Amino acid sequence: MQKTIHDISLLGGHPALDFVNTVDSRGESWGPEFLNTYDDLVVWARRADLIDDKERDVLLAKAGKPGSHAENALEQAKKLREALCRLFLSESNVVSIRQNDLELVDGMARRALAQQSLGCAGSKIVWHRADAKDLAAISNRIAQIATDLLTAREGRRPIRACEGPNCGWLFLDQSRGGHRRWCSDKTCGSHARVRKFRAARAD
Repeated sequence: MQKTIHDISLLGGHPALDFVNTVDSRGESWGPEFLNTYDDLVVWARRADLIDDKERDVLLAKAGKPGSHAENALEQAKKLREALCRLFLSESNVVSIRQNDLELVDGMARRALAQQSLGCAGSKIVWHRADAKDLAAISNRIAQIATDLLTAREGRRPIRACEGPNCGWLFLDQSRGGHRRWCSDKTCGSHARVRKFRAARAD
């Protein structure tokens, strides 16, 4: 059965990487696309715990109103996704860093930070974020957490792209040896072993 935004795997190890992975294939072919409507973006954000149930309902209701500009908000989310993909891939020198990508992520992240305020959680002082009421809130939150990941490069495991020929999904390499090649050993890894076995049999 064809996968949808409701059941695609979240294998990236970080929500920003899972967001980049909302395209089924970034390998030899591109797609299918999983973010086809603003509602898809909301579904994904709830699965990734970037919004809660109340925020989900508010955003869906607002997106459904005439003149809501939900399509514009979705397009901006996709622009963010592709900018993040390029920035993450720059870690392994697959692509170079583009200034316009940095500026796009920076602007959205700053808008998310502007929606936060200091407060208390028990005896701790923490940041509290305002409820997501604007259709751009999901993209802004993604940009914010993505900047945390991008700027923590020296203190975390590397980001890699799956080597499956029809994949290209990104993931944090948490493997013991740091040589993980596949987004999932059960899918792309298994397919690679099958291809290798068949090639050996053909020889």
